[in-house]
Amino acid sequence: MRERTIRIVLVGLGNLGRRFVLLLSEKGSALRASYGLDLRVVGAADSRGIAENPSGLDLENLVRIKETGGSVGDYPEVGKRGISALSLVARLEADILCEASPVHLDSAGEPGISCIRTALSRGIHVVTPNKGPIVLAYRELTQLAAKHGVCLRFGGTVAGGLPVLYLGMRDLRGATINCIQTIPNLVTGLILDLLGEGITWEDALTQARTEGVLEADEGWDIDGWDAAAKLVILANSVLGFPARLEDVKLKGIREIDPNLVRQEAKHGRKMRLLAVATRTEKGTYTLVVEPRALPAEHPLGRLGGKEMGIVYHTDIYGTITAIIKETTPIPSAATMLRDILDITIP
Repeated sequence: MRERTIRIVLVGLGNLGRRFVLLLSEKGSALRASYGLDLRVVGAADSRGIAENPSGLDLENLVRIKETGGSVGDYPEVGKRGISALSLVARLEADILCEASPVHLDSAGEPGISCIRTALSRGIHVVTPNKGPIVLAYRELTQLAAKHGVCLRFGGTVAGGLPVLYLGMRDLRGATINCIQTIPNLVTGLILDLLGEGITWEDALTQARTEGVLEADEGWDIDGWDAAAKLVILANSVLGFPARLEDVKLKGIREIDPNLVRQEAKHGRKMRLLAVATRTEKGTYTLVVEPRALPAEHPLGRLGGKEMGIVYHTDIYGTITAIIKETTPIPSAATMLRDILDITIP
C-alpha cells in the first residue's frame, strides 16, 4: 500500500484539540498500516501564537507545552508568539485545516469563521467541531467549499462523538424526515439527573464544573443555546431547511423546579432538554428546544446522565434511534479523525 502524507494545520488546542493530537500520536502506526496515511501536523495555532514545521511537529511536545500552561508559540525553534491563527492558515501549505477554536456566536464566529473561509478559498479541506461558523454561515461555507472543489466536514458539531450528521445526511437520503427528536447536550442531562436525585441546583452545577462538562459560560448549556445551535445545524444540513438561531423556540432548564424533576423521576419519567424539528404541512419545520418529561418507553427515555441521542422519524426508513455514552471528551475529539478519514479515503 502506497503511503500518503496528509498535512494538517490545527487551530485551537483546548480540550478537544489536545485530545485530537494525542489520538493522532496513539493511532499513527495503525492509520499507516490500515489506510496508508501519514497524518502529519505541520502547523498549529492557539490564541497566543503559532508553530510550523513542514516536516511535522512533535505531537507529544505540542501537548506537553499546552498542558503546562504554555502557548504553541513556545514550541522550540519553530514557535512564534503574537502571530495569529489566520495568518498561519493564509500562507501555510496544508491539505486539511482542523479548526477547533472556542465556539463564539456573539463575535461573528471569530476566529474560526475567518480561518475556515480562508482555508476553503485556498483549496484546503476543512474539518471542524466548532459550531459557531456552521450556525452562522452554513450556506456561505458549503457553497465556498463547492466552488473550490474541497470538503467541509463538521461531524463533531452535534452530539459529541455520535455520528448523527452522517446518519441523517448520508444514510437517510431519499427519505422525508417528518421529525427529529434529539438530546444533543450532555451536561443538561447530568444536571437534571442530579436534581432528580435530590441534589441542589448549586451542588449539581458544581459537580458538572468539577467533571469539566459545563461551559465556563454556564448559560450556553443551561439556557439551551448549545442545544439550539445543534438543532440549527441539523435543520440546515440534514433537513435542508435554512434555519437560524432566532427561528428556534427556546426554553432552557434554568427555571425548572427541582421538585418537578424529582416527581417525574418517581413516576419513571426522565426530564431532559429535548430539541425537536417537526415537519409542517407546508414542508417547512418548526424548531423547539425545551425541557420535557420522557417516559421510559420513549426511545430517549432511558438515557443516563452522560448519554446523548437522536431519533429520526422517516417516511420510508422507519424510526431510527442512535445513542452514545460519552464519559470523556475523547469521542468528540475523535470526530475530527473520522472526518479526515471520510475526506481522504475513497
